[in-house]
Amino acid sequence: MHLPITFHNLNYYIDTPPEMLKQGYPTRRLRLLNNITGALRPGVLSALMGVSGAGKTTLLDVLAGRKTGGYIEGDIRIGGYPKVQETFVRILGYCEQVDIHSPQLTVEESVTYSAWLRLPSHVDEQTRSKFVAEVLETVELDQIKDVLVGSPQKNGLSMEQRKRLTIAVELVSNPSIILMDEPTTGLDTRSAAIVIRAVKNICETGRTVVCTIHQPSTEIFEAFDELILMKSGGKTIYSGPIGERSCKVIEYFEKISGVPKIKSNCNPATWMMDVTSTSMEVQHNMDFAILYEESSLHREAEDLVEQLSIPLPNSENLCFSHSFAQNGWIQLKACLWKQNITYWRSPQYNLRRIMMTVISALIYGILFWKHAKVLNNEQDMLSVFGAMYLGFTTIGAYNDQTIIPFSTTERIVMYRERFAGMYSSWSYSFAQAFIEIPYVFIQVVLYTLIVYPSTGYYWTAHKFLWFFYTTFCSILSYVYVGLLLVSITPNVQVATILASFFNTMQTLFSGFILPAPVSLYLLPIS
Repeated sequence: MHLPITFHNLNYYIDTPPEMLKQGYPTRRLRLLNNITGALRPGVLSALMGVSGAGKTTLLDVLAGRKTGGYIEGDIRIGGYPKVQETFVRILGYCEQVDIHSPQLTVEESVTYSAWLRLPSHVDEQTRSKFVAEVLETVELDQIKDVLVGSPQKNGLSMEQRKRLTIAVELVSNPSIILMDEPTTGLDTRSAAIVIRAVKNICETGRTVVCTIHQPSTEIFEAFDELILMKSGGKTIYSGPIGERSCKVIEYFEKISGVPKIKSNCNPATWMMDVTSTSMEVQHNMDFAILYEESSLHREAEDLVEQLSIPLPNSENLCFSHSFAQNGWIQLKACLWKQNITYWRSPQYNLRRIMMTVISALIYGILFWKHAKVLNNEQDMLSVFGAMYLGFTTIGAYNDQTIIPFSTTERIVMYRERFAGMYSSWSYSFAQAFIEIPYVFIQVVLYTLIVYPSTGYYWTAHKFLWFFYTTFCSILSYVYVGLLLVSITPNVQVATILASFFNTMQTLFSGFILPAPVSLYLLPIS
């Protein structure tokens, strides 16, 4: 079943010269270029409003190229040329409604990581560091740059600070267009004002910013330059300037017959939503979408879209030589840097695994004390095999189960970063696989140093290294199976169930409970 996504009589055009979009300069350099050449227009802050279900978030998802389901039709052009998603993602910043960040990183590290992977390769490290500092100052996070991000409603940053961090992570890529989905949702009036002030600061650097916003205060609403108002079904009922003290919006709706005048000291946004409600349309037998289609605003917008949909003479389509801002080696290096910090600052996850390994090794060492030195019969040999078998399966299964919830947290962050075009799936996967090796190595070293002498295995370098190598590969295979299950399942619950099934099958068919078949020779009957 396909659900059509239709926005009636709504056209979008993003007009930014391609030669400016390719630049990876810091914000102040962009300001300087704007003042000298006039190539960049002053930034425009647009509000996207409407009732719940009007399709505001869907519209942003479609514009950003993140809507994968349903039926999508329409035409988006950049500089008069059709939009190419791989190119567009390099000049776009998209702030989702849910703030998704790695909890183990600090504010500055989160922004630095985004700048490392999203700024062009010709931007050197010193310039990148200055740009990160400027972005933090712009969104007013420079005072808490060393604070851990933490988890929502548990520790670390407040909701309002996380909103500004989301903006900073996108702004540091030096985008020309920024889309924000409900940046003030869940915030009180003061926190919302701080976020909008940061957004306004971004606009002053010459960027186009589009925000979906719900029930803004008067001060927040009048901070916007333009408004796109939608009704149920995705139909536009107003698209144009807001004006000083909302004069343009008020003037437009007050001219409509039957619309009550705004009262003094009334919030223009609230008044506008009230007078354009479905009940008001039924009461006065009108359709605001049809009234907008017949207005001069709509005709002017149609003429502008038609004019700007044609490429300028001697202009070139925006394109980049590579799909990503950095090459594969830099992507792997950056992902490893982040994974290393994440693992190092996750002591509960790593110490829990190490303690489990030590406790298991001590238990098996005591239970099978010097048992390998006494091999008088087949049962003694099977007991030693049982010690190896229990050690591998117990520690491996524990690693398998613990890595699933831990890596699921980072998987959500990975989805956001992949959509932003920060790195390829291969770079992230190899980094995640490599970072587990030293921690599993520590586990195996502790396990081997405890179990090998206590069980009484022969002290030869060849046998010791083979025991270590076999244990290391066995436990690491369990870890990689856990990562595989996380990557192919929709959520942590399904991954945990499949991990339990895998551990059960691994236990049944590991070669100890069901030994290899032995040939039986029948003796002749005398």
